[in-house]
Formats: sequence, structure tokens, C-alpha cells
Amino acid sequence: MIANRGIYHEGWYANTTPPHGPWILNAPLPAPKDYKWELYNLNEDFTQANDLAAKMPDKLKQMQVLFDQEAKKYNVLPLNNDTFARALAPRPSATAGKTVFTYTGLNPGINSSNAPNILGKSYTITAEVDVPQGGGDGMLVTMGGRWGGWGLYMLKGKPVFDYNMLILAQYRWEGPDALTPGKHTIVFDYTYDGPGIAKGGTGVLTVDGKGAVTQKQANSIAFLQVADETFDVGIDTRSGVNDKDYQVPFAFNGKIDKLTIKLGPMQLMVEDQKKAAAAVARARD
Repeated sequence: MIANRGIYHEGWYANTTPPHGPWILNAPLPAPKDYKWELYNLNEDFTQANDLAAKMPDKLKQMQVLFDQEAKKYNVLPLNNDTFARALAPRPSATAGKTVFTYTGLNPGINSSNAPNILGKSYTITAEVDVPQGGGDGMLVTMGGRWGGWGLYMLKGKPVFDYNMLILAQYRWEGPDALTPGKHTIVFDYTYDGPGIAKGGTGVLTVDGKGAVTQKQANSIAFLQVADETFDVGIDTRSGVNDKDYQVPFAFNGKIDKLTIKLGPMQLMVEDQKKAAAAVARARD
């Protein structure tokens, strides 16, 4: 955990001490090899009140070697304590480089690493749907949840796009009319106010090319799509992006013939582009 570590073996426990609380953001951390180690005999000292590291350096060394062996065996190495920067490091993805994503029907629980990432760019979401008799209701597509994210859904027959800005604000577009039964094309087209991170933009919601609802968005999520949520088509798993509008799972009661998300290029400042390219190069090395 941020390079803090421990190992248990036959009643003995050796562990490092966290340099400071993980809630203290941007505080400097020593190199993982410089963390202070402690040693305890749990058979005699289950409360870990008597640190034996200074008195039994050979036993501590034995436990450290054991940790290294287990860490190599289970792919724990290399240790990394870059904290927030580590969360932004490029990772393997089945959809890396894709700019057009197409889905049909129900697709729940897609990991964020394999989902379209709308952060820092313009994008267009197009939902070709078949609305049932009595009116459409339910989630068409969503990423995120209560603590931040977005969703395109139908609410009592009307199309809605909601952007949850980390619970600090709700940016919401709602169509003026309930959709009639039958086939419709719902489009949310967003133009990002880049270059730069966490910029706002302008969103336009239309149905069958008509009834445009245009609204400005003052800002946006900067770095990460919400890590503990998933990308869902046709349903909303885990938590919802707007509890005032609906409750999960909020499955769509019609049919999704085709749902397409088209992404524009990432709009970073020149300096940020260089840093991003360097991070990708390191990840591929």
C-alpha cells in the first residue's frame, strides 16, 4: 500500500511504518528502500508493543528476504509510491487508441480501462432506440455514479443527459417532449473548451435532429473516470449519477438498436502533451 508492506511467518511479523498519513496529499515520501522496518514476535506480543528490530537485526533481515521472495513470486515488484501520479500512469487496455465505440442491446459492467474516456475532449453519443408503448424509461449508457460521472437516459419518456461533477454540481440536459413509441435517434454532442485540463464545454441534446437543448458546462472532471464504478449500456450497475432522477439498476424498458460514442482528440496544452507522451513511453519501455 503505497510501498508500505509487511510479512508474517511462523509467529513473526515484520513491517514497514507509513512515513505519513495517506490523506496528506503531495507530502514527500522516501524511496521504498528507505522505509523504517519493525519486527514483532506475535506469539509473545500480539499487540505489537515491543519492536525487536534493533535487538534482532538478523531475524529482521531474514523476514525482509522472505518478503522479497514472496513479492517476486506474486508480481508485487517493483514497489511504487508515486501515489496520485501512479493512478494516472497508462495501463494495458483492450480499447487503447479507439475513437469509435459501438454497442447493441445490454452491456453491463465494463471496466473503465476498456470504456470510452470522454475526459478532456469533445465527443458525440448517438443512441438509436426503439421506444415501447407507454413511453421509454431507463438508462441508455453511463459511466460513473454517485461520486462523479455521466449518463444518457430516458426519464418518463424524455431524454436526459446528466453530468455529475464529482457531486459539486449537476449539469443536466432534458428534452422538452416525451418520445412517441417507435424508433428514435437521440444525440448528445459535446464540444470541449480546450486546450487544457478540467475545462468546460457546450452540450447539445437532440432527438431525430430536432428540439435542440443547448447548455454550457462550466468545468469537468480532470484526470480519472471514477475508478470504483463501471461503464454500462442499457442499465446502471452500482450507483446512479443522479439519485433525484432514478434509482439503480434503472434498466431501459425499450430496445437499444445501436449506441455509438465518437471521441475527439485529447485537448492538452503543449507542455501536458509532452508529459503524457513521456508517460506512455515509460509504460511501453
